Amino acid sequence: MARLTRAESQARTREQLVDTAKELFLRDGYSVTSLEKVADEAGYSKGAVYSNFRGKDELCLAVLDRIHDEQVNLVASALAGAEGMEGLLTAFQAWAERSIGDEAWTALEVEFATNARRDPHVRAELASRDKAIRDTIAGLLAGYAERFGITLPMPAGDAATALLSLGIGLGVQRAIDPAIPVHVLPDVIRLFAGGGASTKD
Repeated sequence: MARLTRAESQARTREQLVDTAKELFLRDGYSVTSLEKVADEAGYSKGAVYSNFRGKDELCLAVLDRIHDEQVNLVASALAGAEGMEGLLTAFQAWAERSIGDEAWTALEVEFATNARRDPHVRAELASRDKAIRDTIAGLLAGYAERFGITLPMPAGDAATALLSLGIGLGVQRAIDPAIPVHVLPDVIRLFAGGGASTKD
């Protein structure tokens, strides 16, 4: 087997650290998981962590990026075979049932965002990621509106903010009480599209 280059070795180390940190942050929480614990569990020294990340906050941002990328891929896969507006909403709801309100993921997002209020740099990083998500949602809404001949009741950017806010709030509520129905989210999209809500309770 060919020997890894320095860049390849560092990239593999970084990936292993993110994988380990993701597991520990989701299982134990952000605050109680130390960099020493992450390094030890991954089989590296603490210095290896600092050679790849400026600190625990930056490592957690990488973990959240990984989780968000995974969820985007799951949504894309769910929507890929869907046909028509109702098919897309049904596929989206199936993803939402599995993901929105995931206890570990929701707790990590809330805990990290709460801690971030004390650090302007981390707040700016989170705000940048939040904007990117809103922009992506806005682009999807505008694209689907054009595809299906729908006139949105508000600018796509505002609709994206409303849907993301609803999704986050719904995730927190479902983390507390999984019995809370997720269909309200696709129902709001139906309302935006000019259709009626579903008949589910």
